Amino acid sequence: MPPLSLYIHIPWCIKKCPYCDFNSHAVKADTPEVEYIDALLDDLAIDIQQYAVNRPIGSIFIGGGTPSLFSPESFHRLLTSIGQQVALADNLEITLEANPGTFEINKFAEFRSLGINRLSIGVQSFNDTLLQKLGRVHSGKEALRAAECAHQAGFDNFNLDLMFGLPDAGPDSSRIDIETAINQNPTHISFYQLTLEPNTYFHKFPPKLPDDDAIFSEQKVCQTLLAERGYQQYEVSAYSRPGFQCRHNLNYWRFGDYLGIGAGAHGKLSLALPNRIMRTFKPKSPEQYLRDTHKNGGSDPIARRDLPLEFIMNHLRLKQGFTAAGYQSTTGLAVDTLEPALSACLKQHLLICRDDHYYCSEQGWNFLDSVLEKFCCAPA
Repeated sequence: MPPLSLYIHIPWCIKKCPYCDFNSHAVKADTPEVEYIDALLDDLAIDIQQYAVNRPIGSIFIGGGTPSLFSPESFHRLLTSIGQQVALADNLEITLEANPGTFEINKFAEFRSLGINRLSIGVQSFNDTLLQKLGRVHSGKEALRAAECAHQAGFDNFNLDLMFGLPDAGPDSSRIDIETAINQNPTHISFYQLTLEPNTYFHKFPPKLPDDDAIFSEQKVCQTLLAERGYQQYEVSAYSRPGFQCRHNLNYWRFGDYLGIGAGAHGKLSLALPNRIMRTFKPKSPEQYLRDTHKNGGSDPIARRDLPLEFIMNHLRLKQGFTAAGYQSTTGLAVDTLEPALSACLKQHLLICRDDHYYCSEQGWNFLDSVLEKFCCAPA
């Protein structure tokens, strides 16, 4: 079976950002921390029994929302109980998402003492004007302070999230943001383009964005700068110091398995290959989730015909691509089920095959959507 991870969703945040399409809800009163931790643990217990989980958890990612709104006491109870319900890997990676506006040195030092050993800090930009355009609640100074607090609290592994292609951004805005981020000495930088997702305020009322050529040029300049400063790109939007790739996200992109608990959480579990690879989902409404963690949730098998594309659209996000053996071991399908798309991409120099690794060429990387389209109709 593939490696197993655990995703935990905490849906509350200080303010809903206009570009955010995640299942997040602005806090209107005191959050029901005790009740929600109870629900998470009940959710996990049901999943472990229902899906006969007997593999150790290799990574935990606590996302949201803004999970850092919760107290260290809540996370202590959560993580302790998880360890009592399921086996945990010795070198467990535990990531906590955090908003720069929620940083307190003592609180984050307590998080670190609980075994949380990685932070992902949603900076987006250090420019106050751009932060206001994005509807963020923190300032550039608070973002700098958050990185400083992360170091002081004992986190030697943390990520800074940055976005490019922002409303009214100048030609040097992203380069300045990247330089500022690098100077904070994070181990990991996520650098991704703002997209106007359906069901968001920005999709309904689109802001004026830079043109595509300016965005592409901006991206290339920043990618060069990151590489020069020792941040290796290993995925479409992920750059890390050597040895500090996000293991949890790597498991997603390698088509690994993961339990998903919390309001609106999703999971993927391989019960039998290739016909019982399941996508799980939980009720989105926090109120409904608190009443019953599985009502209006459930699971659906990934159709056999969809497995090639599901695998490819994850693996080709990685610079290292995939192997034929990896495809067979995680899908249960023979590699010829990727034909004729695989041969077509090789012939058109969109993909390269070297030492049994298939990965995108520079051209394929720049036109990844076009590559993926070729696999939409691959027979299985």
